[in-house]
Amino acid sequence: MRYRWLRPIVFIVLLVSILLILWFDQSVYANPLAQQPTGSIPTVTSTPRGPYVIVNALTANDTQINVRAGPSALTEKVGVLLVDQEANALGRFGDWVQIEYLGAPGNKAWVYGNYVTIFGGDLPLVEPPPTSTPNMTQTVDPTLAAQFLITPVATRLPTFTEAPPLEIPTFETGVENSGIGGVPMGLIIVGLGALGLFLGVIALISGR
Repeated sequence: MRYRWLRPIVFIVLLVSILLILWFDQSVYANPLAQQPTGSIPTVTSTPRGPYVIVNALTANDTQINVRAGPSALTEKVGVLLVDQEANALGRFGDWVQIEYLGAPGNKAWVYGNYVTIFGGDLPLVEPPPTSTPNMTQTVDPTLAAQFLITPVATRLPTFTEAPPLEIPTFETGVENSGIGGVPMGLIIVGLGALGLFLGVIALISGR
């Protein structure tokens, strides 16, 4: 009986605790609702990007391509694009593609078409800018060029000398001119034979 006075106190404490908890929950959940806008939220619509290019990796060692001021490899280089980098495409001229490139004249530059892939549709034909002077003028060293200039030296043809006339040797048998006192040797032999025959006939007759 001595602790009866504690019951009202405990009841009051519990009631106050419940009221504090309910008030705290309402204050926590009321703040987000108060932050909601009362006006209408405009609808956001995306705008089509349009044509663009992506840099290709032609070989395993390629990391970038050159960006030039005009559609020619002889024009000034104004920057580079890395492999897989994108750029908005504006048009094309021949094998070259015009892109948006900050820092270039008019924020427009050119890349070689074989080094990029075009997405987003066909590109219109555009006129190239005036031809700019290349960074390096190709000159030929005259001293070096002179080493490769060979002047042919005129060679005098040999003088033709006619050969001396051919002498054909002639051989004389000496039979017709040989003899005694200018009489041919054959006539002498015939005469001696006739003489021997005559003497033989006489000897034959004398022997009878």
